[in-house]
Amino acid sequence: MENTKLTIKDFSSNLPVKWCPGCGNFAILNMIQKTMAGMSLPREKFAVISGIGCSSRFPYYMSTYGFHTLHGRALPVATGAKLSNPDLSVWVITGDGDGLSIGGNHMLHAIRRNIGLKIVLFNNRIYGLTKGQASPTTQPGTKTKTTPLGAIDYPFNPARLAVGLDCTFVARGLDNDIAGTSRIFERAAKHNGTAFVEVLQKCVPFSDKEFEPLKDPAAREDLLLRVEHGRPLVFGKNKDKGIAFRNYRPEIVTFKAGEVPAEVAVYDETNAEMAYLVSGFTQPEFPVPVGVFKVTEKPSYEELYYRQVAEIGDTKGQELETLLAGPDAWEIK
Repeated sequence: MENTKLTIKDFSSNLPVKWCPGCGNFAILNMIQKTMAGMSLPREKFAVISGIGCSSRFPYYMSTYGFHTLHGRALPVATGAKLSNPDLSVWVITGDGDGLSIGGNHMLHAIRRNIGLKIVLFNNRIYGLTKGQASPTTQPGTKTKTTPLGAIDYPFNPARLAVGLDCTFVARGLDNDIAGTSRIFERAAKHNGTAFVEVLQKCVPFSDKEFEPLKDPAAREDLLLRVEHGRPLVFGKNKDKGIAFRNYRPEIVTFKAGEVPAEVAVYDETNAEMAYLVSGFTQPEFPVPVGVFKVTEKPSYEELYYRQVAEIGDTKGQELETLLAGPDAWEIK
């Protein structure tokens, strides 16, 4: 079926959504359902795979194929689904704990292989489901159930980690930036290969104020850098600040609104080095970047896999016992 016309409602399972009132997950759910509805594909062409955590309830709320797996294990299950049926649009829903702690090794290798998955990592910088322990993205000094005196670990920057692993699509959005984050999901949905999207998302009980300044209409434009391919890196309420690179180091320059100097960098999402520098910006030294950081094209793992299978040809008759007892087999007595 092609050009299937569906709506957000068609992708809702109608099960009661069991997240805390005000949780950022609601907005992400709505945006992903909207993205899928706009892809002109029937629901049986989608699979949503999750691990463990508040975000991982996601498959229950989607009227698609789905699998709620073990803690940190969504990516190997999703890899199997994509390899067995490469026509599926496979979405992995994970969190900063599920995806970067117990599931961190799977994240490394899914990105390394460029398997065609849409990985959406909900980053609220805390373990929410298990009641407020420090996660791999918890900021230094944060007092949690496991760091009552303040966290001293250096945190991961998920988007920069993905860029550093040479992921072919890397982006970051905000849960309440419906227009901007929806555009990111739409582009991720069409990407061939691994698409990694970090979404900064509030956890009402344990990290309610974590990203509050970035969402405050009075302050956010001075704190956010909206990255767009082919456009200068300009920010600020009056669009009078920009990012320049001098001796490979970023600097903030100020100028008269509307008169962007030539030294302000024009963003190139195909430039991995620029993506690595910009994705590493953090407060208070630099504004927090959001948008699509990196897009490159190379064959996906499933393409390479099926190409190899086609080259090998018919393997019927090569029974496992015959293969194991072949010329390279040896026996211990």
